Amino acid sequence: MGKIQAIRGMNDILPDQSPVWQYVESTVRKVLAQYGYQEIRMPVVEQTDLFKRSIGEVTDIVEKEMYTFDDRNGDSLTLRPEGTAGCVRAAEQHGLLFNQTRRLWYAGPMFRHERPQKGRYRQFHQIGVECFGMVGPDIDAELLILTARLWQELGLSEHTRLEINSIGSSDARREFRAALVSYLSDYTDQLDDDSKRRLETNPLRILDSKDPRTQEILQGAPVLDQYLDDESREHFQALREMLDAAGVTYTVNTGLVRGLDYYGKTVFEWVTDSLGAQGTVCAGGRYDGLVEQLGGKPTVAVGFAMGLERLILLLETLDLIPASVNNDADVYVTAMGDSAVAPALKLAELLRNELPAATIISHCGGGSFKSQMKKADKSGAKYALVLGENEIASGTVGVKPLRTSDDQQDVELTTVASVLKNLLS
Repeated sequence: MGKIQAIRGMNDILPDQSPVWQYVESTVRKVLAQYGYQEIRMPVVEQTDLFKRSIGEVTDIVEKEMYTFDDRNGDSLTLRPEGTAGCVRAAEQHGLLFNQTRRLWYAGPMFRHERPQKGRYRQFHQIGVECFGMVGPDIDAELLILTARLWQELGLSEHTRLEINSIGSSDARREFRAALVSYLSDYTDQLDDDSKRRLETNPLRILDSKDPRTQEILQGAPVLDQYLDDESREHFQALREMLDAAGVTYTVNTGLVRGLDYYGKTVFEWVTDSLGAQGTVCAGGRYDGLVEQLGGKPTVAVGFAMGLERLILLLETLDLIPASVNNDADVYVTAMGDSAVAPALKLAELLRNELPAATIISHCGGGSFKSQMKKADKSGAKYALVLGENEIASGTVGVKPLRTSDDQQDVELTTVASVLKNLLS
């Protein structure tokens, strides 16, 4: 029998890659903590109905991309394709939304059965942020200011730009949708295949089409802005004033819509040109109707999600991963001879007590001086500690620099922790 491989589009994150993931996740976690956002963790499997009701049955996600199966009880379950619906379900189920405001975030894998390509996978990872119960544009502005701070922390401010739009109330969109369909119906035979299909199901998504001919046809189409209700117009104007005051630059992109049925009013995308074709690194908007749509009391909400694979690809492409983000050890403790193994383990443990921030690897598995030094070098450690019979007898340990040409020095066992503390600082 042949070897079993990973499922196409579902990738392993290997030990040499995980420090970069930890760096990005911890940077996001730190920024969110600064703003008082709380983490929520939801299951990766939900009832299929949750996504049909929230995302919309006639979207690409529900029609073609969800991993859906019947469990042993005959219930239809789905691996989550996005996080918002599950977050709303959890917050509503546990009474987190009634007469209160919430700032929540989550991180984890999402699943969509689509054609894998660079930066897009069938199991992909997102960090999502969802805010509930705040009606004004100030919370929309906070989310965008927060994201701008995150780009600053990651060194991406020069490589990302913000596009915003208002897609108005559901009544305004209904009117606009009818006008758009009426206009495009005269050009049906000239539209690309995706847009033809969307004309029946989700015509607003045609505005997103990458097809040059479709974009040409759209030049003469009705514009959503003409149909905006007064409340959405005022909300959007106030949001722009807040972003201006905070020094967050943006462009208004009137063609920007979101692909999911539950969005309304503010929508936004942070995009980059540094990955070849324009790529979206973070996207979101308001979804004031979703909580009610899922059976809860009317609750206003706004949020965003960012894909970690694409974010990491961007940082790597631009060479923005700090040199300190690696798996390297600080100290590698060797044991020369059987009699040194237990004392070496004990020494390593003592050093972990004294130097809690340091990474200390104990050599295990025996071997000659040369082979142990080879492994010490490969670990990336700055210093190797040499402990053998002679050192044990004299109460010393050899401290050997591995990244400089300095000589090995013998140090009293009782002082080795403080010597290393000085050397590592």
